[in-house]
Amino acid sequence: MDGYVLLGNEAVALGALHAGVSLAYGYPGTPSTEIIEYMQQVLEPKSGVRAQWCSNEKTAYEAAVGASAMNRRVLVTMKHVGLNVAADPFMNSAIMNIKGGLVLAVADDPGMHSSQNEQDSRFYADFAKLPCFEPHNQQEAYEMTRAAFDLSERFHVPVLLRLVTRLSHSRAIVRPNPSRGANPMAKFTGKEDFITLPATSRKRYVEHLELYKRLQAYAESETLNPLKFGDTDTPFSVITSGLGHNYFEENAEDLGFSPSVLHVNFYPLPEDKIRTLAAGSKRILCIEEGYPFIERLLRGILPVPVTISGKLDGCLPPSGELNPDIVRTALKLPEPSSTLEDGHGSLVSLPGRPPQLCKGCPHQDTFKALNTALEAYENHLVTGDIGCYTLGYLPPLEAIETGLCMGASITMARGAAQAGMYPVVAVIGDSTFMHSGLTGLADAVSSSVPITILILDNSTTAMTGGQDTIFESKGIRKVVLGLGVEPEHCVEMVPLPARHEENSDLLRREIEYKGVSVVFAFRECIQTAKRKHKKEAKA
Repeated sequence: MDGYVLLGNEAVALGALHAGVSLAYGYPGTPSTEIIEYMQQVLEPKSGVRAQWCSNEKTAYEAAVGASAMNRRVLVTMKHVGLNVAADPFMNSAIMNIKGGLVLAVADDPGMHSSQNEQDSRFYADFAKLPCFEPHNQQEAYEMTRAAFDLSERFHVPVLLRLVTRLSHSRAIVRPNPSRGANPMAKFTGKEDFITLPATSRKRYVEHLELYKRLQAYAESETLNPLKFGDTDTPFSVITSGLGHNYFEENAEDLGFSPSVLHVNFYPLPEDKIRTLAAGSKRILCIEEGYPFIERLLRGILPVPVTISGKLDGCLPPSGELNPDIVRTALKLPEPSSTLEDGHGSLVSLPGRPPQLCKGCPHQDTFKALNTALEAYENHLVTGDIGCYTLGYLPPLEAIETGLCMGASITMARGAAQAGMYPVVAVIGDSTFMHSGLTGLADAVSSSVPITILILDNSTTAMTGGQDTIFESKGIRKVVLGLGVEPEHCVEMVPLPARHEENSDLLRREIEYKGVSVVFAFRECIQTAKRKHKKEAKA
C-alpha cells in the first residue's frame, strides 16, 4: 500500500518530521496527546527528533519560541483549553520576528467528549492576527502541517493548526511526500525581534498589521481556499470549513442541484472570494465545526444598507490610543490650533525620556558582572523576563536579548539550549520567578539542560511600585533546591561595584557547568530601601 494508515494526530506528527522539525513540546490533553506520543514512540527512535512533555502548555510554548530563535523548526501541541494557559506567550509571540518555523497544533473538542467546554481556537488565531490552517482529513493534516512550517518561515510568524476530535482520533491512509532535513542551529540575530518592551512592541505591532494584509491576500489563493461555482439560481450557496466539508459532501448528491461552495482551509478568511460567492447568492449556509466563527464574521464582510466606518476602513487608526485630535479628524472637523507654544508662536518640542534603571539599582551591577562573564564567548544568549530588569536590554547595559512574557526566560533558555545554543543564561526576578518561573525550572531540571538561571532578588515587586513578595529570599532558595537543582550549583552573590570581579568569576564558573545552575543576586531595591529608611526615621 502506498502510504500509512494514521490517526489525524499521527499524520500531524509525520508531517512535522518530514517538514524538518527538530523539537516538539507539549502537555498531554485529549484529543491532542497522540501527536507527541507518536513522535516519542515511533518517530524519535529513528529520527533523533526530540519530543518532550512539559510542566504545562505555557512552558511548552515558551520553550518552542526559544528553540525557534535558534533557527530550529519546532512543533507545540495542546488541547483547546490548554491554549488558555499558553495565551500569554502565544499572543506576545505574534509580533515577534519568528526565525525557525513555529507551528502550534491545537486539538479542539466539539461535543465535549473529554473536556470542560467547546471553545474554538480559531478565535485565538483571529485575536492574535495569525494564520490558521484547518484540515478536513488526515492527508490534509499531514500536508498542512508541512505547509504551516513553510508559511511560518516565509512570514516569520507562528502558525496555528486547528484540529478537532473526529479528525484527531480517526484513521485514514496518508501518502507522504519526500522529507527534508532540519534547519541548522544559527547564531541568535535580530536585536529587536524577541523583546517586548513597549518601544519595540509598538513598532512591531504596526509592522504586524501590515503583515496581516499580506496574509489576507495570501488567503485568496485558489489552492488554499477553493471556490467552486455550481448551478445558477439555486436556493443557497455554501461555505464549509474543516469536517463540515466532509458532512456536506456526504449529503450533496441528495440536494437535486449543485450549489456554489467555498471551502475554507486557511484563515484569515478570503474576503474577496466571500463577496464573489455572495454576489450570486440568495442565502449562504455556513457549515463549520465549533463556534459560528465564519458566520459571525460574514456580517462584517458582506454589504449592509448602512455604511460602517471605523478602524476597518481607515477612518480611525488601527493601532495606538485614540485622542481628541484623532477623533476630530474622523468627524471631518478642521485641525485645532495648538496651545503648547514657547511664547513666540512656535510649537514646543518635548525631549523624549526613555525608561531607565534607577541610579544605584542593584540590577546594574548584576548585568555588568554578567556582561564581563560572557566576554569570553563569541556567541551566547541571555533570555530576559518581565520586570524592571527588562531595561537591561537597553543601552548602555545591553545585557539581555529576549523578553516574551512572565516566566519565559527560563523556558526560552531551555528551548534554545536544546536547539544547540551554548551558553544560555536566563534572567528573572524573585517575584516573577514565583509568579511563573517554577514550572519552567521544573522542566529545565527534568531535561538536564545546560543553562544558568540568574534570579535577581531585590526583595520586592519593584516594577509595579514595591509591593511585598509572597516569599522571602531564603524560602525561594529552598524551593529551587526542592525542584532538584544541585546544592553546589545553587549559589549566591551580592551585586556591588566592589565585588565585580568576584561576581564575574562566580557567574563564569556556573556558566561552565553543563547542567542547570541557579545564581541568586541578593540586594534590596534602592527605592524600597529608601522608603523603609524614611519610614524608620519617622517612627
